[in-house]
Amino acid sequence: MTPPSEVLRAPLVVEFPFTRSLGPVQSAFLTGLRERTVLGVRTETGEVLVPPVEYDPSTAAELRDLVEVGTTGTVTTWAWNPAPRPAQPLATPFAWVLVRLDGADTALLHALDAPGPEAVRTGMRVRVRWAAERSGAITDIACFEPHDSDPVTEPGAHDGRFADPVTGIVAPARLDYTYSPGGAQTRYLHALGERRTVGERCPSCAKVYVPPRGACPTCGVATTDRVEVGPRGTVTTYCIVNIKAAHTANLDIEVPYVYAHIALDGAGLALHGRIGGIPYDQVRMGLRVEPVWSEEGRYPDHYRPTGEPDADYDTYKELL
Repeated sequence: MTPPSEVLRAPLVVEFPFTRSLGPVQSAFLTGLRERTVLGVRTETGEVLVPPVEYDPSTAAELRDLVEVGTTGTVTTWAWNPAPRPAQPLATPFAWVLVRLDGADTALLHALDAPGPEAVRTGMRVRVRWAAERSGAITDIACFEPHDSDPVTEPGAHDGRFADPVTGIVAPARLDYTYSPGGAQTRYLHALGERRTVGERCPSCAKVYVPPRGACPTCGVATTDRVEVGPRGTVTTYCIVNIKAAHTANLDIEVPYVYAHIALDGAGLALHGRIGGIPYDQVRMGLRVEPVWSEEGRYPDHYRPTGEPDADYDTYKELL
């Protein structure tokens, strides 16, 4: 067994832009923020929801009755953030707050600029601090700031009409974390560094899993027997990629190219890899392939044809 000190760890970032179109309610809300106007929506029971939604969360009734609420409000609860992360509203320590704006019956989550946690309390009065440049996004509210004011209880009707309405947004999604593959995958990655592919066999069903996970997903028992497989294998199925993804933008990979499931000889399931050394339209099920290792030799960069006859379908049909 690999000692715990040798288990690998690495920073990992999952990031992608999420693009969505906006319906009439969300469009009016975000366009309103651009114009320094906060809109909510009134339900059939008279509640005013901020941020507004297009369907009543209790009855699922369609909601279209827009109302303008105040830019001042009351903190209903809060939590102090002593170490802001990149892309958060403020670069200095701040409080996350739920603010019930005057005229609203629900609270809006945002940041409160305060000198320290001792300056924040439930029930304190705050107001919107608008961003200097606004585009029609929740970030048009730069943050909230403390402000002594009397509550305004009556929201005013609003038709939701603005010039040049915002009809769509792109919301970046990003997750930063430290990934540890665990003992089984650490041993697998160390073996790849030696240009070997090593899986683990289930003592119950005898399947060899590559990459190993430390336990059989079918039987639920620990996989302790290490088995070297490959290096050659068989294409079981594949897809043709016609769009260059962000992770290939700086690599010398021209589209279209083929990404395939490859059953390495001796493995009990297929892993995925890129197929090279052959025109994309000549890749086929049953094609016999072998790894071409990366320059530093730590992993297969892609797989290429071996020149062997294609594998018979019956030899890999259970691995599709």
